[in-house]
Amino acid sequence: MASDKRVQVTLECTECKRRNYITTKNKMNSRDRIEIKKYCKWERRHTVHKETR
Repeated sequence: MASDKRVQVTLECTECKRRNYITTKNKMNSRDRIEIKKYCKWERRHTVHKETR
């Protein structure tokens, strides 16, 4: 069984507002929402992706 400490989060592009990525994060170590710079295939460049609920 998967641990309850790691949760699955969806990342949304700040430019085009599409939800492009799904990743996991440790809920105990990083309590606030994560922001990662990743490639957006609709914008065709690297943009900031934020965690959505």
